[in-house]
Order: sequence, then structure tokens, then C-alpha cells
Amino acid sequence: MSFNIEIIKDKILSENYFVLRNITYDLTRKDGEVIRHKREVYDRGNGATILLYNPQKKTVVLVRQFRVATWVNGNADGRLIETCAGLLDDDEPEACIRKEAVEETGYQVDQVRKVFELYMSPGGVTELVHFFVAEYHESLRATAGGGVEDEDIEVLEMPFEQALAMVKRGEIRDGKAVILLQYLHTNGLMD
Repeated sequence: MSFNIEIIKDKILSENYFVLRNITYDLTRKDGEVIRHKREVYDRGNGATILLYNPQKKTVVLVRQFRVATWVNGNADGRLIETCAGLLDDDEPEACIRKEAVEETGYQVDQVRKVFELYMSPGGVTELVHFFVAEYHESLRATAGGGVEDEDIEVLEMPFEQALAMVKRGEIRDGKAVILLQYLHTNGLMD
């Protein structure tokens, strides 16, 4: 069943880095009642993320970087441990994540596996994130990683069990990282 939606107003509030819109719409509920909603919607495009893992060494590769939104919301130094990620721009998800992997982590991964697509903040952000995993080995290292141009990314290779413990202690708070670490765990990819 789909809802009947009538757009009343769709106003662009900002077109700075991404697009922020103010949307007013009438939603007809299944009982026939019409409800008016006013919402701000942030359109930043879609993205992709990847967790690199080495089942022989029992390690994963994560990245740490400054995220101003977390700093504004109380993260003291603003740095966040995350999975490698990026916006699709005009790329297909797999092409995007291969490029991001080498730019951020330094690994030129060959076999990537898409595991799912998720809306991470559907209450106000349009972004759909494509989630991938890939095995890495030292032979796949192409560069030191660390990002490009305006990025300052620290590459973190760590034992898988340490990463899981960091999630439990609240030291890894990036939703993408938590989801993909749990994916490895629940699917037995690191056993």
C-alpha cells in the first residue's frame, strides 16, 4: 500500500555544499484522514562504504578523521573511527568504493562484495548508503592512504576482536562501522 502524498511547498533553503529543502506536504492516511507535515530534508546524494578484512590475520582496516557534525554534537576532538566511505557523485557504487578504498586506506581491493543498502537517517536525510566488504592483503597495498586534497585521514589496521571491543566500550560510534563489524561477526567471516 502506498500513501497518497500531495506536495504543498518545496522550497530550497540552501544550495551550499549539499541541498537543504523545506517541504510541506499533505499525507492521506489509510483511514482517509489528511495530515499536513512540514519537514526539512537534506539531500547530500547517495554514498558507499566498505570494511576491509583479513581473515588470516584476523584484522580489519578502519579510518579515523575529523567530523565537524560530531564535534558540534559533543564529540570532544571531533575525530571518529569509521569505515572507508564516500559519496557516489556520478559513479556506480562499486566504482565509488574501489576509488575510496585506495584513496583512504591505500588498498587496491579486487574482489568487493555488496551486502546491502541502508538509509542511515531517514527522518531528514535522503542518502542511501551501499555497504560493501572486501578481503585485503599486503600485496594489495598501492599507497599509504590518508585521503586526498582536503582530507586528513588516519588509517587504522587493528585486530577484529579489538574493534568489536571498541564498539562495546563506545569507542567506535560510526553506524556504518558498527553495522559492518557486526556483519563480519554474525556471518562468521572472521572465524
